[in-house]
Amino acid sequence: MLLIPAIDLKAGQCVRLRQGDMDEVSVFSDDPVAMAERWVKAGARRLHMVDLDGAVAGRPVNAEPIHAVAEAFPELDIQVGGGIRDEETIQSYLDAGVRYVILGTKAVTMPHFVADVCVEYPGHIIVGLDSKEGRVAIDGWSKLAHHDVIDMALHFERDGVEAIIFTDIGRDGMMKGVNLEATVALARAVHIPIIASGGITSLEDVRALAELAGEGIQGAITGRAIYEGTLDFAAGQKLADELAGFTG
Repeated sequence: MLLIPAIDLKAGQCVRLRQGDMDEVSVFSDDPVAMAERWVKAGARRLHMVDLDGAVAGRPVNAEPIHAVAEAFPELDIQVGGGIRDEETIQSYLDAGVRYVILGTKAVTMPHFVADVCVEYPGHIIVGLDSKEGRVAIDGWSKLAHHDVIDMALHFERDGVEAIIFTDIGRDGMMKGVNLEATVALARAVHIPIIASGGITSLEDVRALAELAGEGIQGAITGRAIYEGTLDFAAGQKLADELAGFTG
């Protein structure tokens, strides 16, 4: 199982939000490339980058620092979300060296778009499903749609997406631990990989998810915990590798 550091960008700075609230911001760095280097040196094999301003604006706002990170670390798998609403943006990120693009709001409001881009960019499309009490949230978590998370995941699996990122909004940035039950239920419902997000706080959370990797949990995104020190990233990835028998 991959432990995936998150770099969330607001006005070019590396930040974390609490429960997706753009007014509840903690700034951790004004140098995204240096922050990416920190996690690469700690053993990260994939990086999760989110354009928070883009998620609200509906278009890329922090593309420049994302491109800079991709250029600085060409061997690193980078997945990017936030404000990706058209094929031009997808192509721009892939041309810059990003490996995966994450569709959120657009995927939920215009699901046929997902099917189209999965054909156009096979192997590069991930859908992010952000959930609160089983319902899907959109528009930077500012609205709840009337869609069941598992039903939507099954739909996107048929479309050919590479993976689903599942975020429990109620846990995100709150340091309360991962919603293991909901994550495993989703992983068991589909055949494509699930990447867990939201509430991963400690080595015990990493252990709990890694022990269930066989259920289809490919990775876990972590943010505030590795910035505030409740989770040592290098130790977390080492533990996940040990539990999976990974020696590479």
